[in-house]
Amino acid sequence: MKLQTKGYITVFLSLSLLIIASLVLALYQGARISAVRMKTECVADIAMNSVLGEYSRELFDQYGLLMVDTSYGTGNHTILNTQEHLKNYAQKNFERSVPGGLLNAQTMTAMYCKDAKITDYSFATDNDASVFKRQILAYMAAEPVGSLMTDVLDHTSELKEHGFDTTDVEAQAEENQKELDLVEMPVINDEDGVPRVLSMGNPADGVNSQKSIGILNLAIRDRNKISTALINQDDYVSHRAKNKGTGLDDTEEISSGEKLLLDQYYFEKCSRFDCEKEKSRLKYQLEYLIFGESSDYKNLEKMAQTLLFWREASNLAYLLSCQKKMEEAELLAAALSIIAFMPELKEPIKYSILFAWSFAESVSDINILFDGGRVPLIKTDSTWKLGLMDIFNFREHLNGGDCGEGLYYKDYLRMKLLMTPSEKKTERMMDVIEMDVRRTPGNSLFMLDYCLDVFRAEITVGTRYGYEVKIDRTYGYERY
Repeated sequence: MKLQTKGYITVFLSLSLLIIASLVLALYQGARISAVRMKTECVADIAMNSVLGEYSRELFDQYGLLMVDTSYGTGNHTILNTQEHLKNYAQKNFERSVPGGLLNAQTMTAMYCKDAKITDYSFATDNDASVFKRQILAYMAAEPVGSLMTDVLDHTSELKEHGFDTTDVEAQAEENQKELDLVEMPVINDEDGVPRVLSMGNPADGVNSQKSIGILNLAIRDRNKISTALINQDDYVSHRAKNKGTGLDDTEEISSGEKLLLDQYYFEKCSRFDCEKEKSRLKYQLEYLIFGESSDYKNLEKMAQTLLFWREASNLAYLLSCQKKMEEAELLAAALSIIAFMPELKEPIKYSILFAWSFAESVSDINILFDGGRVPLIKTDSTWKLGLMDIFNFREHLNGGDCGEGLYYKDYLRMKLLMTPSEKKTERMMDVIEMDVRRTPGNSLFMLDYCLDVFRAEITVGTRYGYEVKIDRTYGYERY
């Protein structure tokens, strides 16, 4: 006798197991897809941060700026280098460990970097160096600009208020001298009966004869103190055609307060006369920011000429307001005009003496400033240095020293820096950075217009199971 059983339970169980298996496999596939997506996110974050982690060490150490030199010291300047680094970093995060490779172990994702492209990017010099300035402002964010710049703003305002930056004393002196040169001096016979042109004996003539030497040579008698460094400006960013990014985050609106912060940054990072940096290419970097000449000598000479312009205007204003010194000049002028038998020349002679006196005192002032002393913006009786008779041999009185109060050379330099157009200062600051970074090992071809600040990347990840993920991210040193 056979035992018979019905089979519907077995069929039901088979169908149930099929459904359960399908559900499990669907869940597994969903988990795998989620894992792929999550790992892609993590890998993109790691890879892009790793690219930013390769910032130029010398640029950061010397100037506090975080940027990636896309040549990586090779001299081959291209964003493709950075793109290759990005792809390598991404792929490294998908590779199996050494034990896993030996055992041929597989993961549930089996991912690899299919492609990595940098689609948008900004370099330091983009959009009139907006990127560069943004980095500086981020670096200077903690600086209290109000307390840092109050003095220089006050001094510059005082300089302009009195017209010292617009009053051309040398032009006035030349016009006055033309009037004197038109006068024909009388001819007299000497003791031997030989006719000769009568000399007026004007001390201004001796002072004026010294002007051809040049203000820098007058104020600094030891030429060995002046740097002989020079550059070929065509090698630097301000004079060459700049490489450009694609326009990713390259705007920065600069307020007046932020311009002061930029000036403070320049002053902190740059050398100047009598405060040189041993490793710098140009020793007078602040002077270069202001004047942009190709040698230290020319830049310092331009600054000396600026100081002469300001000091002559200030010193002449003091002389014209000082009754005692005006009387001295009038007495001498009267005596000289009588000797020359031309009393009508008293006024031109008086002003030629005042102009010469102002020049001699200004040379003394500049000599004091270059020697590390102080000179007030506006002189008083107590801070005036040269007497009227001293102008006959004023160069013998150039011994440095101090006026006892006033501004140092660096203070006058800061005023001129403040008055220099912002765009010029920024361009020349980038030159200075290139000069100095190139002097370090492995950076001889460093270029700021290939220094990356922010970039956008598209990373494509594939799997052995045919699934693909594409991710688009923007990373930079600020705001991301």
